[in-house]
Amino acid sequence: MKKMVVNTLAYIALLAMAFSLASAPDPSPLQDFCVAVNDTNSRVFVDGKFCKDPKWLATPNDFSFSGLRLPGNTSNQLGSMVTLADVAEIPGLNTLGVSLARVDYAPYGLNPPHTHPRASEILTVLEGTLYVGFVTSNPDNRLISKVLYKGDLFVFPQGLIHFQLNVGTTNAVAIASLGSQNPGVITIARAVFGSKPAISADVLTKAFQLDKDVVANLQSKFWTDNHTY
Repeated sequence: MKKMVVNTLAYIALLAMAFSLASAPDPSPLQDFCVAVNDTNSRVFVDGKFCKDPKWLATPNDFSFSGLRLPGNTSNQLGSMVTLADVAEIPGLNTLGVSLARVDYAPYGLNPPHTHPRASEILTVLEGTLYVGFVTSNPDNRLISKVLYKGDLFVFPQGLIHFQLNVGTTNAVAIASLGSQNPGVITIARAVFGSKPAISADVLTKAFQLDKDVVANLQSKFWTDNHTY
C-alpha cells in the first residue's frame, strides 16, 4: 500500500512538471539578464541568442529603445502601422519573456486579423476609439469583441486570431504588451494568399468556396513587392 502511494505521488509530480513545461511561455532566466549579441565567440547561448558577459559588456543601450517616440507611417493599404520593440530591437529582453509594440491607426485604419503564436497580448488605447476582438478556436469560433476608448484595455489570448479597427474620424494610438521576447505574428490573409511559394489554387478554392479567378486576384494583391501589410 505504501509503495502504491509513493508511486502515485511520483506520477502526479511528473504530470505537474510536464504541465508546467507545456504551459510556460518563454523559459525563466537563470541569471539577472542575458543581453543578446551576434557574436559566435561568446561562451553563453540562451534562448537562441549568444549573450554578452553581464559583468563587463552590458550597457544601458542594451535595455532601451527610442523607436516608439514617433508615430508610425499609416500611409498604406490598411491605414495602420505596428512598431515592435522585441529582442531584435532591445537585446536586453533576451530571456525576460516580454516585448512591446506601438500601433498607429489612421481614421478607419485596420490592424488586420492576425495571431501571435508565442504570446498573449494586452492592448491599451492611448488615443482614439478602437473596435477590437478575437475569435475562439473550433468548433465554436465565437467572436468576442468590444469598442474601446482612451484608457481602456483588452486581452487577446495566445494563438487566437484578433484584430483592431479605428472606428473614429481621428488618428488612434495603442500600446500592445506581449508575453514573449519574440511573440511572432501571422497575418491571416497574407499567410494564406501571399505565401511563397503560393498555396495551390485547388486548396484555396475548396477551403474558401471561391472561384479560381477570385483566388488568383487575391493572391496577386499579396504578391506585389511593395506591400506593407
